[in-house]
Amino acid sequence: MGSRKRNTAEQIKEAKKSMFVAKLNNCPTSPRKMRLVADMIRGEEVNNALDLLKFSPKEASRKLEKLLLSAISNWQIKNENSKIDDSHLFIKEIFVDQGRTLKRIRPAPQGRAYRIRKRSNHITLVLDSLNKSEEKVK
Repeated sequence: MGSRKRNTAEQIKEAKKSMFVAKLNNCPTSPRKMRLVADMIRGEEVNNALDLLKFSPKEASRKLEKLLLSAISNWQIKNENSKIDDSHLFIKEIFVDQGRTLKRIRPAPQGRAYRIRKRSNHITLVLDSLNKSEEKVK
């Protein structure tokens, strides 16, 4: 491996040390409905995002709230001595991909059958911490 490739690989490793990931696979909700809730919390601070999810009437927000709490606990495992308020955690990335689709058949008039597609999705949530030095720059 060349030196330039090694240097960029080390920079990527250092950047990933401050990011914390949680994934939810095969969530039985359509991706379109889940993206509406995901767009609502993208870029928000963790406490603000938890409040938005808790008081949202959508069913998808319950699953995203559990996923966000899982990402926070992943952060707490690495940073046992730190407090969440002092670290300024925010949602850096959240994306919803389409999962598998279950195909079912519903009887229709005159001997026909209609196809029902029960969609699922995969959600990936990435948390990052905003340091004091980065906060002054913005």
